[in-house]
Amino acid sequence: MRVGSLFSGYGGLDLAVEEAFGARTIWFSEINEPVARVFAHHWPDAPNLGDITTMDWNTVPPVDILCGGFPCQDVSTVGKMAGLKPGTRSGLWAHMAAAIDVLQPEWVVIENVRGLLSAPAIRTNLEGDDNEQRNPEHASTTDATPRDMEPDPWHLGETGTRPLRAAGAVLGDLADLRYDAQWIGLPASLIGAPHPRFRVFILARRALPHPTRFRCLPWRGELGTGQGTPGHDRAESSDHRPRPPRTERVPATRGAGHPVDANRAALQRWGRYAEAVIRWEQIVGRPAPAPALLSDASGPRPTPAFVEWLMGLPTGWVTDERHGLTLNQQLTALGNGVLPRQATTALHTCLLAHHNRP
Repeated sequence: MRVGSLFSGYGGLDLAVEEAFGARTIWFSEINEPVARVFAHHWPDAPNLGDITTMDWNTVPPVDILCGGFPCQDVSTVGKMAGLKPGTRSGLWAHMAAAIDVLQPEWVVIENVRGLLSAPAIRTNLEGDDNEQRNPEHASTTDATPRDMEPDPWHLGETGTRPLRAAGAVLGDLADLRYDAQWIGLPASLIGAPHPRFRVFILARRALPHPTRFRCLPWRGELGTGQGTPGHDRAESSDHRPRPPRTERVPATRGAGHPVDANRAALQRWGRYAEAVIRWEQIVGRPAPAPALLSDASGPRPTPAFVEWLMGLPTGWVTDERHGLTLNQQLTALGNGVLPRQATTALHTCLLAHHNRP
């Protein structure tokens, strides 16, 4: 199965998709040039299609699976919660929806932060609905929370004319595009990671074998129709080697629920975190690197190698010197990335639920 990757980052979600579906990524889209170098190194045969906002999807090679984690800044609970709407970075979901509409992949995989369940989504009113309190036209870009929010415990909304949460808007768009979706939210600690890192995963499958193309909803705003400029950041060295087998890239999670014994040395080094660290060392199959860099000017800061280990990535996946990323670029890439084992668990769970449906 062929995978197309949007908002690709260092490829954490792609690792999970390839593992869960036995697939291969054939192209990606990432505008952050340093991070794109990391992806291109691990997928040297996959071209970078460039800016998603200028893409003509009719010229893009078809795929069986389209995956991506659109920007979370405007739906994250640590941000201003501007919401999912045109003009915000999280509003780039509209361009992913446009790609789904044209490419019609069999499967769609989406990842985002917990705030997707609580951040608002601003939509245009349907014809004949002039209730401004339900969807105020004059909401500012810094305060986009609709008034008179419905008391929905799942924060997904109820009808097309009432204010929706961001997750409800995404699921509604998928339904309009004739995709049947399963979704799950789970913390990374569920698979044994020594940190919570709660994420929402959506798995959608095309409901009709030959669906009619559906137009994008008007709330998404105007989308780009030009041809994107492909990036030229693929590895082209003469010593190119095939990528490692899939089983080496995402080893099976093992021992996540088993108790561990922390010896005195581990307790002295890690304190109350010793048990969690030892468990993750057993799961990923390698010891934890030094956790912090010390500086008289700025104080301690996490080492990129330690954060890479926390994400369950192979050694050097992001931190390899050949990628040419600064320490800050490495930390930013890792902080924005997806934990592959967590995503794999979510996909397996959603796939099982999909296949067990009556």
